[in-house]
Amino acid sequence: MEAAGEAPAAFPAPLQAEVAAAAVLPERLRRREAERQQGVERQRQKKEAQVVKEEQSEFFVAAFAREREAVEALLAAGPLEEASARLQGLQKLLTESVRFLAPYEVRQGQEAVARLQGDLAARRQQLQPKKKFAFRALKKEAAPGSEPRPAEPARPAAAAPAPGYGPAEGEAGGPPLCGFSGAEDEELELGPAELLQRDVVLSELRGCRVLLRGNANTLRMRDCRGCTVLCGPVSTSALVDGCSDCLLVLACQQLRSHRTRDCRFYVQVTSRAVIEDCTKISFAPYAWSYPGIERDFESSGLDRNRNNWNLVDDFDWLATDKPSPNWSLIPEQERISRWD
Repeated sequence: MEAAGEAPAAFPAPLQAEVAAAAVLPERLRRREAERQQGVERQRQKKEAQVVKEEQSEFFVAAFAREREAVEALLAAGPLEEASARLQGLQKLLTESVRFLAPYEVRQGQEAVARLQGDLAARRQQLQPKKKFAFRALKKEAAPGSEPRPAEPARPAAAAPAPGYGPAEGEAGGPPLCGFSGAEDEELELGPAELLQRDVVLSELRGCRVLLRGNANTLRMRDCRGCTVLCGPVSTSALVDGCSDCLLVLACQQLRSHRTRDCRFYVQVTSRAVIEDCTKISFAPYAWSYPGIERDFESSGLDRNRNNWNLVDDFDWLATDKPSPNWSLIPEQERISRWD
């Protein structure tokens, strides 16, 4: 028998293991239950987010269809000023809804807006009074004994592409609606009336300074060298293809650059810029202004408070843990602030 006051003998080793396991088991169960609850909550939030996204998409489709029909009716019979205002609202609705729409819905919306913008420009042109006559300068007769001055050769609408550069992506085969081609060391300019919701093409320019004050629908720039392009707000996309040593100031919804090198971009872009087969590309925020630019931004539907100038997707760089060596940000102290 054990002596009085003597401590009881310790549990045998197997029994001690069972007691420890029994103490640990509830904690393990509690942890597993907490993880299960967290998983259930994540699934619930995911379903709710999907429902909200679907509801937003359904609302957009209905609102967009209603506004599109209203613009079409105004283009057919109503005042064009009201049609233009409703069209701006339609573009703004699409721009603000891009974040929750499927890619095909965005594409369909952009195509519908572009078609309506073209219809608006065509209607404005139809309603403009036709010119009845125009003055023509008379040819000056050469002085007696002087040799006739040779006629200057006409500039071709578009020169042959440089070796290694094909047509720009999405560029139509016919002549551009407006723009410049084949110029060298010139200052070129288009104003608001010439640009309003039109497609602009700049091709094969050398050492030119181009000023585009107004609201274009799209901008296509192909095979340009050593040029400076200052462009007002573009409602949809800007494509830069096969260019080098250029300074580009662009405001647009989408920016894509292909086969381009040694170029600086000052951009206002509402989506992420995309580059492919590009090297030595640098970016800074849009920094150009001119009288009437606020009106052009309103016409374009672009959101001035949304600028993803420093978000660039490089299709040639798949590594996620290292930045692409093909593009960079222009240091703030090196950015241009005056364009005079």
